[in-house]
Amino acid sequence: MKYLISLLALMVLTSLPSGAQTPAPAASVWDDPAILFYVVIGFLVIVSLLVLVVAVFMLRVVNILAEKAAMEKAEKEGVVYKPEPSLLTSVWDKLNGYVPVEKEATIVLDHNYDGIRELDNHLPPWWKWLFYVTIAWSAVYLLSYHVFNSLPLSINEYDNEVAYANEQQRKMKAANPGPQIDETNVAFTDDAKFLADGKSTFLNTCASCHRRDGGGDIGPNLTDEYWKHGGSIANIFKVVKEGVQGTNMVAWGGVMSPEAMRNVSSYVMTLQGSNPPNPKKPEGDLYKPEKKEVKSDSVKTQASL
Repeated sequence: MKYLISLLALMVLTSLPSGAQTPAPAASVWDDPAILFYVVIGFLVIVSLLVLVVAVFMLRVVNILAEKAAMEKAEKEGVVYKPEPSLLTSVWDKLNGYVPVEKEATIVLDHNYDGIRELDNHLPPWWKWLFYVTIAWSAVYLLSYHVFNSLPLSINEYDNEVAYANEQQRKMKAANPGPQIDETNVAFTDDAKFLADGKSTFLNTCASCHRRDGGGDIGPNLTDEYWKHGGSIANIFKVVKEGVQGTNMVAWGGVMSPEAMRNVSSYVMTLQGSNPPNPKKPEGDLYKPEKKEVKSDSVKTQASL
C-alpha cells in the first residue's frame, strides 16, 4: 500500500509545471494550415479512388454471378444462352446507330458490283445531334452578339479590360501619389542613385542615336554648349517627354515615368564638357545657363559693452 501511495505522489509531482521555462517546440511543417488542408484533400481523393475501384470490382463480380445463373437457367430449359448486352454497350450502339448483323438485309441497296453489295448506313446519331447543336448555337450567337448586343464581342471585352486596368491604375496613383514632376517644376538632381538610373536609361534608350558617350550620331552632340531646343533641365525634360516632330526623337512621356525622365535629363546635363573623341559638330544655338543672383540679408552686429 505504501508503495502504491508513493508511486501516485511521484506521478503527481512530475505532472506539475516546474519553475524553469521549457523551450518552445520548434516549428514544424505540419503547423501550416495549408499543408494540413492539402494532405486531408489528398487523403480523401485516395480513399475515393479506392472506393471506386472496389465498387467496380464488386459490380463486375455481381455481373459474373448473374451471367452464370442465366447460363445455368438456359441449360436447364434447353435453350441457347444469349448474353444480354451491358448498359454501356447498349448506349454505345444507340449513339452510333449500329444495325445488327441479322438485320443488315433491311439496309442493303440494289447496287451490285461483282457480287459486292452496299449497305445504306447513315451518319451516327451523335454526329447529327452535334451538328444540330452547332446550328442552334450559331442562332443564339448571332442574336446575342450581333442583334441584341446582350454579350460583348472580343474587341469590346478588350476595351472593357483596358478601361478597367486604367481605372485601377488611376485609383492606385490616387491612393499613392508620387512626385508630380513636369517641365514647369523639374529640377536638376545630383543624387548618385538618380544619376545612375539616368545613365542606365541613356545607355539603353538614347545611346543608339547620341552614342554612348553623348558625342552625337543620328542625334546631336550632347556634350557641347549648343542646343536646338535649349539646354536647361526644363528644356531637356520637355524634349524627352514630347519628342521632336519630324526627327528620330520620339516622345518618351508615355513610356517613361516622370522620375525616369528627370534622371536621364539630369544625366545628360552631366555630359557637358566631357569632350568625347570625334564628337559631332555643334548644332543649334549657344546656351549659357543663367546665373541666379544670390541675395544675402545684412546682419547687424552690436558690440557688447
